[in-house]
Amino acid sequence: MIVAGIGCRKDVRTEEVLAAIDAALAEQGLGRKALDALATAPLKREEAAIRMAGAFLCLDVVIAGENALHAADSRTLSRSAPSLAAADVLSVSEAAALAVAGEGSVLLGPRLVLGPVTCAIARSGDEG
Repeated sequence: MIVAGIGCRKDVRTEEVLAAIDAALAEQGLGRKALDALATAPLKREEAAIRMAGAFLCLDVVIAGENALHAADSRTLSRSAPSLAAADVLSVSEAAALAVAGEGSVLLGPRLVLGPVTCAIARSGDEG
């Protein structure tokens, strides 16, 4: 399972979310078809652009549970003061991707920041 974790500022545009996803995937030599789901933190549950990006890509947007998000936080690669202040995790996009990809998941690299959006790609442990 390949998951794109999304973090963003409030009221971003769908196009900005899609651009960040595409750029993060490209950094890993992947395309949109590689994705199985989008993920984000509970505080971004109502962010329309994330939901719209999921709908555009025909992917579920999974809201990582608080416990899973915090458990994944120790495996993040990036540090973001805004993420820490808002969600009490070091990187919303990385922690969400790891949490939704499941136990044993790994980040394919640090999050990508593109304007107001961050995107991290995680692979589940069974994808080896």
